[in-house]
Amino acid sequence: MDLPFDGEITRFFEEGVPKDVRTAIEEAGKNDVLGFEYPYATRMDKDNYEDQLEALQVELVKMQDWLDRSDERLVLVFEGRDAAGKGGSISRLTMNLNPRAAHTVALGKPTERERGEWYFQRYVPHLPTTSEMTVFDRSWYNRGVVEKVFGFVDDPSRERFFEQVSDFERLLVRDGIRMWKFWLNVSRAEQLRRILARERDPLKQWKLSRIDVEGLALWDAYTGAIEETLERSHTAHAPWTVIRADDKRRARLAVIRSVLAPLPYDGKDEALVGAPDPAIAGGPDLWVRQTGW
Repeated sequence: MDLPFDGEITRFFEEGVPKDVRTAIEEAGKNDVLGFEYPYATRMDKDNYEDQLEALQVELVKMQDWLDRSDERLVLVFEGRDAAGKGGSISRLTMNLNPRAAHTVALGKPTERERGEWYFQRYVPHLPTTSEMTVFDRSWYNRGVVEKVFGFVDDPSRERFFEQVSDFERLLVRDGIRMWKFWLNVSRAEQLRRILARERDPLKQWKLSRIDVEGLALWDAYTGAIEETLERSHTAHAPWTVIRADDKRRARLAVIRSVLAPLPYDGKDEALVGAPDPAIAGGPDLWVRQTGW
């Protein structure tokens, strides 16, 4: 089978990745969780996961019914390393919701005109009106991380971003928008295992890009940019929720519970929703504690 990018991902696994990462992948069983210091050794039981997911998706439908009858506006921002599971989490969150009121936004490269605009300007038209939810699959935080790592932004422009992002988000929240910011993180070994699987799956190869391939060798640069971004944009009015996503099943449930828990929708099953697993979902300290592969 022909591999995308002439097999560069496999070559990186064989020749470029640190030995401990390669060994962890080679020795792992299908259900083993690879995250260094991850609080669970194996993936969540599939039947238990599916039972909880179905029940929580019923809660999401209740929530949207409440949203439809209210003046509320919801914004969910999803960020994370490549292959952290953003798309899968968004899919499970929105799959049973009315797409007319639950919008997913995944913007591509800015146009020539957009490059000359105020940086946040192209995101504003996608913000929700009353009774709507907008989910950003990557967002204005591209400037904090990806653009920095690949040299797509100069230092003064990035500094201006950090000077403005807190005020931008404060304006949204003060206008009544409820906002969640999720940072999904995976260990280096788990990320590479997922990207290798994409390389070999014809149905998922479309998810790979040149940025993904080149980014594999830039782990440390990403780490520095992520750490700075979380530190400089974690605020009381727009805090980050870090999701340890080495187990996709636990991560998806944690995301949904994080959204549902604070909302006062009718018929809420408080016992079911509860709160997200604190070992999986928390503040930026959950991210900085992760070391090793």
